[in-house]
Amino acid sequence: MNNRTVGVIGSAVCGASVLCFAVSMIVGIFVNTLFFSCFASMFIALGFMLFICAVSGSNKDNEKRACGNVSLVCAAIYVTLIFLVYFAECTTVNLSPQLDEKILSIIDYGHTGSLFFNYDLLGYGFMALSTFFAGFLVNKTEKHGKTLSLMLKIHGIFFPSCFLVPMFPLFNGGDGDTLTGTVLLLVWCAYFLPVCCLGFGYFRNKKS
Repeated sequence: MNNRTVGVIGSAVCGASVLCFAVSMIVGIFVNTLFFSCFASMFIALGFMLFICAVSGSNKDNEKRACGNVSLVCAAIYVTLIFLVYFAECTTVNLSPQLDEKILSIIDYGHTGSLFFNYDLLGYGFMALSTFFAGFLVNKTEKHGKTLSLMLKIHGIFFPSCFLVPMFPLFNGGDGDTLTGTVLLLVWCAYFLPVCCLGFGYFRNKKS
């Protein structure tokens, strides 16, 4: 299996998972779809990991190896945090309805402002940082390369907000916070889904 194949698979898995996540968030306005949102998020992480590894592995410019290393490290931190949060949500939290409310306020991602909610934001911050550095590795002469490179770099602007927001009491756990969070996540999906599509096209048409 070569870089091109890994990139195509990673982009496809990530894109399909982002779409499923967006659908679950929309449906979640009316019914509880937290489990499905978390499940889809784990596959976003898996697809993203493959995509970033392919982008880094395809880089032939030694002067950009540092960017590749930073991108890979940030992606690894993102995947670790995401699986820590969402695997706990899909297993321990989902299968243990008898858990004390104080415990849930720490490990339940569904509790806005909880420890795991903040870990989730931090994880997506590192995802943004990973895409920023990955943007410098994309070959702009390849089909879709220029646009993909730009969108990956722009996605990096999510890092400061994801890193800083948990440090301030901006959320109180009310219904308004839930709706605001849903809208923000859907905006992110609307931006990142095209990134996945561009990544798929970039690797599918890649010459080598």
